[in-house]
Amino acid sequence: MIRIKICCISSVTEAQTAITSGADAIGLVGRMPSGQGVISDEIICAIARSVPPPVATFLLTSETSSGGIISHHKRVNTNTIQIVDALKLGSYRDVRDKLPNVKIVQVIHVLGEKSIEEALKISEKVDLLLLDSGNPNLAVKELGGTGRTHNWAISRKIVEQSGVPVFLAGGLNAANIREAIDIVQPFGVDVCSGVRTDGKLDERKLEAFFKALP
Repeated sequence: MIRIKICCISSVTEAQTAITSGADAIGLVGRMPSGQGVISDEIICAIARSVPPPVATFLLTSETSSGGIISHHKRVNTNTIQIVDALKLGSYRDVRDKLPNVKIVQVIHVLGEKSIEEALKISEKVDLLLLDSGNPNLAVKELGGTGRTHNWAISRKIVEQSGVPVFLAGGLNAANIREAIDIVQPFGVDVCSGVRTDGKLDERKLEAFFKALP
């Protein structure tokens, strides 16, 4: 069965709604340069503490150093770290050594064929890849929550060659999720704006999303 991650969770109540609907994982968004769903570390910690196993709690961090990522995680204590920007200082090994029981997910923003090489190189160092539609090259970085799809044919190539499981994100909703899964064949999918109305988790959209899954 494909894994389902509901991202941009903003409260314990939203987490409970997502989990009751069938989510295998929730995403908790830390400080970002842009995008939706940002909440404080205190709220992230409270939500993560409320989530029962085996549901995964993903901390979305924009930190770009291993030290910064480790410090951010220690403030919130999720069971998974989702690194949304490129790691520029330190190494994944630093993170793994300090947080041996925490899964490491690296986001790859699919901008073209060059993203394939980037993804495959990083896949050797992390537990999961997540393919999204942001653009870290802009003056104000887009690191997720754009509501846009990207070239799924490129994502399919990454899935076929990756040595680790791959989540697909970016503009997914009830209307396109079946096609996205058919094309990409990911391990899991990640949805934020596609199950929200005016920034709030929408139970009807959430139900429609789960019903649309193949």
